[in-house]
Amino acid sequence: MPKASPGPSSTLLTPTDHTLVLIDHQSQMAFAVRSIDVGSLRTNAALLSRAAVGFGVSTVVTTVAEKSFSGPLFPEIGDTFAQGAVYDRTTMNAWEDVPVVQRINEIGKDRLVFAGLWTSVCIVGPVLSAIEQGFQTYVVTDACGDVSDEAHERAVTRMVQAGAVPMTSLQYMLELQRDWARGETYGLTTGIARELAGGYGIGIQYAKAMFGAQEGGH
Repeated sequence: MPKASPGPSSTLLTPTDHTLVLIDHQSQMAFAVRSIDVGSLRTNAALLSRAAVGFGVSTVVTTVAEKSFSGPLFPEIGDTFAQGAVYDRTTMNAWEDVPVVQRINEIGKDRLVFAGLWTSVCIVGPVLSAIEQGFQTYVVTDACGDVSDEAHERAVTRMVQAGAVPMTSLQYMLELQRDWARGETYGLTTGIARELAGGYGIGIQYAKAMFGAQEGGH
């Protein structure tokens, strides 16, 4: 019988062990999204982006045909990563774009977390390509969207069957925090949650206002 000992699984993400790849969160790409309400999609993308910046996660942001067809990034992403480079492509599969792959190699992390539009094209392509080349991949499914529930779900299933790990934007942030005793990021995590994490965020606000309660005794 195995013996339990305190410690995290090696499959859990940390701020320094992965690169976040945000693909094509653009206005034209969002017009046809039906698998998730676009307002919820924007909120989830904002939570994901702000968590990544706050925790210092290496991030690659990419667009497709920004000036000629697909339009600007969601402001929630463009404003958050205003100081970073955005890689614009012609390829539907970002993994076939030389500058994008060069940047991933420069960063040098073998664990990648993906989110973007559309799930069945712009996310499936690089995720399957990265897995085939030996990368560990995660997909933030509620920061992705597609033209139908069917398209999104079949894409997620296809990636999971190939070895990708699905997760949500809030799960991503809380996995990076993982211990409320980590005071240096406590305010960041609960602040983002209060603003963007729906009922959970309202609960944090209520507990603090009514009882002075805080996670981990902060």
